[in-house]
Amino acid sequence: MNGLIIDDNDRDYTSLKNVFDAIENEQENYNWLITAIEYAPVNPKIKLYEKPYTWITGEDLTKLANTDDGFWIWGVFSGFAKNITKEDVLKSPLPFADGYTGFWNADLTIQHPLASIELVEWDGGLFLAITENQVILNRLKEAFPASQDLKKYNLEP
Repeated sequence: MNGLIIDDNDRDYTSLKNVFDAIENEQENYNWLITAIEYAPVNPKIKLYEKPYTWITGEDLTKLANTDDGFWIWGVFSGFAKNITKEDVLKSPLPFADGYTGFWNADLTIQHPLASIELVEWDGGLFLAITENQVILNRLKEAFPASQDLKKYNLEP
């Protein structure tokens, strides 16, 4: 598994629209389980993220980000192949951000056993991406020059 960490003062990564623009809408190839949610919406009528989890298609997540591009403080976005069902996904524990050690080891892991990608908004100050999809990681690196290889970052003293 490969990953990157983005830690810069611009914090453009707290906007899903910016992240999705960077990866050229690759998110639409997945269904998403969103957990550990703390989100400041632009539109106070947005209630979707007030539940313990949200299950949403990549297309609908894109529409939502284009409609209400608020500020993500916390959120674990686990991406699944389109043929994996919500029922199968919910058989495993819900992913979380704070306290999950798999982000911070040289051998990176995604929490959910069926997920292909994990994007993490970390306390409004960091963004993590973990996946085998090198296209997504390369696009994020290009769009966010402050990004670093997460494996190398984890090996630093």
